[in-house]
Amino acid sequence: MPSRPLSRRCLLLLAAAASALVRPSPATAEPKRVVALGGSITETVFALGLGDRLVAVDSTSLYPAEAQNLPNVGYMRALSAEPILALAPDLIMADADAGPAPVLEQVRSAGVPIAVVDKATAVEQVPDKIRQVAATLGVPGAGEALADTLAPSVARLTAAAQALPDKPRVLFLLSIGRGAPLAAGTGTAAAGIIAAAGGIYAIDGYAGYKPISPEAAVAAAPDVVLVTTRTADLLGGPEAILARPDVRPTPAGRDRRLVVMDALLLLGFGPRVGSAVASLAHALHPATDLPGTR
Repeated sequence: MPSRPLSRRCLLLLAAAASALVRPSPATAEPKRVVALGGSITETVFALGLGDRLVAVDSTSLYPAEAQNLPNVGYMRALSAEPILALAPDLIMADADAGPAPVLEQVRSAGVPIAVVDKATAVEQVPDKIRQVAATLGVPGAGEALADTLAPSVARLTAAAQALPDKPRVLFLLSIGRGAPLAAGTGTAAAGIIAAAGGIYAIDGYAGYKPISPEAAVAAAPDVVLVTTRTADLLGGPEAILARPDVRPTPAGRDRRLVVMDALLLLGFGPRVGSAVASLAHALHPATDLPGTR
């Protein structure tokens, strides 16, 4: 007796089953070949003890040192699909800023799942970010343990810093090349870490990052100017920054209060967020013996 042809529905179900066998979902299996796009994601994977699952990282993944020994697929905002696909990953874990979008869509179309990790801009969001990374990697218990260890210590440190009566006004400047530096506004990691460390952010008229004029910088009247190490290098070093017309007339310029910190530590909002808060709190309140900042 001739066999009856399979219905369209049956064919679709069989195709879906075959696809699942070839590339299991991160929700039901532990991915073993992971590409991390974002320094704090890489940091979290290593903190969970799963660095051996990483087959590549992006150029912002500078910590821990072992991450720099892995293949590098380039800057997370200027990716190409080919170098990623050549690594045959079974999962991409991407920062929310990773892209460009057409490249990520090309990777998805090739059958590689992409898990976008939520952005954290406040220190209290970091434990949930850790839990999300851990759950995506199939180890939710490890994520809970790490988050539960981190959250109380960061909360205590933040509460102590925010309780200090002297709260300096802080302006964060970011240089991305030629032209005027950008100043962070509300809703940014810079504003979040400054608040956690017991400072007042000097810009509240806009969200995100925007170019700032010398007049606006002076009007913000910062007591402290905060920059990353890369920005300090691009702007010619600390002395050149303090001599700038948008810094020199400010209280920060007059008192020579410039703080330079590593970008990934300061803005990554990963497992080292407690160290970031402690370092910045000590820099903003050098005369105060705040527990955990020395």
